[in-house]
Amino acid sequence: MVKVLSMNKSSLCDGMILKAVGGFYYVETSLGLVECKARGIFRKEGISPSVGDRVRLSLPKDGYAFVEEVKTRKNILTRPPIANLDLLFIVVSVAEPVPNSLVIDKMTAVAVKKGIEPVIVITKSDLGDWSEMERIYSTAGFTVIPHSMYENENNGAIKNLMRGKISAFIGNTGVGKSSLLNSIFPNLNIKTGEISHKLGRGRHTTRHSELFKLEGGYVADTPGFSSIDIERYELIRASELEDCFPEFKPYIGSCRFKSCSHICEPDCAVLAAVKDGLIDTSRHGSYKTMYEEAKAVKTH
Repeated sequence: MVKVLSMNKSSLCDGMILKAVGGFYYVETSLGLVECKARGIFRKEGISPSVGDRVRLSLPKDGYAFVEEVKTRKNILTRPPIANLDLLFIVVSVAEPVPNSLVIDKMTAVAVKKGIEPVIVITKSDLGDWSEMERIYSTAGFTVIPHSMYENENNGAIKNLMRGKISAFIGNTGVGKSSLLNSIFPNLNIKTGEISHKLGRGRHTTRHSELFKLEGGYVADTPGFSSIDIERYELIRASELEDCFPEFKPYIGSCRFKSCSHICEPDCAVLAAVKDGLIDTSRHGSYKTMYEEAKAVKTH
């Protein structure tokens, strides 16, 4: 850990925030891991440096280094706060619990809106038929990977996707996220149903997001990261929703009405595609639910 540096004068250094705890930031730089604070101006400007941010530090002769600049972000999730994500692995199970298509569709929609590639991992694939789920989401344009803890043939596919990227795994309780991560990365030794002690986390300790180097990239360890976070903190406006369903794209702009909501209007190209089986009815059903929910939310 580089904390106090013996230099003749202050210098600048670029890096990426790997961890943020209690007002301190731990930044990976060419000098090593630098512990630093953020300048007060960030609070005045309503900016909070986040895990995954590329930043510029000032390295003084004595005392703490400071975050001087947060470079332009590709994206940021609100809660947990993670910036510049490349991949979001959405972990769902065939059974125990059964998959909820609306929850999955909300997570994929947020990922698409944020410019994050969603990848759907179907766990417990040995417990039931996952072919319909694969058909629906593959047709929608997403990568779908089945996984069984007894057959690890797709571990390599997941690792290859992660290489050189910043990734996060999201999944509700019971879907087998810990078992999945243990299968892919046995050295993590994550206890099923608990936060990873290997990653310095215990069940009763303060929770925070952190990036760890794995497979030539970074994986976000995000306790409590579930669909509830997505639904509560990542609002998609009704007017933006059509762009969050990739399979709608070929038909947008071909409706009779320019302001078509793709719910019930006549001569709607999206509804015609649903009728023709080009867009899955389940996906369109989720779109309608999300559209009505978004319309009911008051924005200022």
